[in-house]
Amino acid sequence: MDFDMTTDTSPAQPEAHLCERRTEGPHVNGVRIDPVSRPGFLHAVEDFIGCGQATGNAHVIHFCAAHPTVEARRDAEYRALLNRGDLNVADGMPVAWAARRDGRPTLRLAGTDGMGELCAWGETRDLAHYLYGATDETLVAMRANLERTYPEIRIVGVESPPFRAITDEELDETAARIRAAGADAVWIGLGAPKQDVMAARLRERTPAPLLFAVGAAFDFLAGTKSRAPEWMRRSGLEWAHRLGSEPGRLWKRYLVGNAEFVAGVASDRIRGRR
Repeated sequence: MDFDMTTDTSPAQPEAHLCERRTEGPHVNGVRIDPVSRPGFLHAVEDFIGCGQATGNAHVIHFCAAHPTVEARRDAEYRALLNRGDLNVADGMPVAWAARRDGRPTLRLAGTDGMGELCAWGETRDLAHYLYGATDETLVAMRANLERTYPEIRIVGVESPPFRAITDEELDETAARIRAAGADAVWIGLGAPKQDVMAARLRERTPAPLLFAVGAAFDFLAGTKSRAPEWMRRSGLEWAHRLGSEPGRLWKRYLVGNAEFVAGVASDRIRGRR
């Protein structure tokens, strides 16, 4: 099922069949990437909200950069988890470029930008946000920046989980808090693959209609980490900026992982031609 690829920004009317998960679309290292425009992203989110209110179901939206697709290529269980997502967005130009190899106009929408789009969209729709992840300090700064940028935003809760495995009982309590807060959109910023696994676990508990796995968006929006200039993002070089900012932590992800990403995409393309 495709999403609207025009520049029309008017909301689409919810349709019952849009509650179904995606089953078609280009794959990058085995991960389904949905061809979606910015207005199409908002249309899909609005449909998910309507479906969630009607059925009580939660919908997971993954922002997929190159790194998660490399991890998914190695790990069949993680790959299957991502492919069960209701919407998988290309977070990063390399993923968008790779997804376009079958001729579909897949556009890049980073988690930071997607969050900004929805915060602005939700200001006039009384959308209730819940922030889950990062540290208490990051959440305080992020919340202040969001409320400064979007004066009408409604943030109904923030939560910094412990830096260890979360038990089912603890997650039950988290889901209950999110539900009691009346959240519509839960933003999960824990880094991949942890955030994707957490979104899948929360989906089973249906705390809110929307569950977003957005990665580094929390740090960028809090101002604790700098984002690459726009020209680097457009050119697919955002990874170089992040590597330069945190070489000790990210060298393996980008220097080794990027080579694996390219090799995997090339291998799939050759296999497809054969």
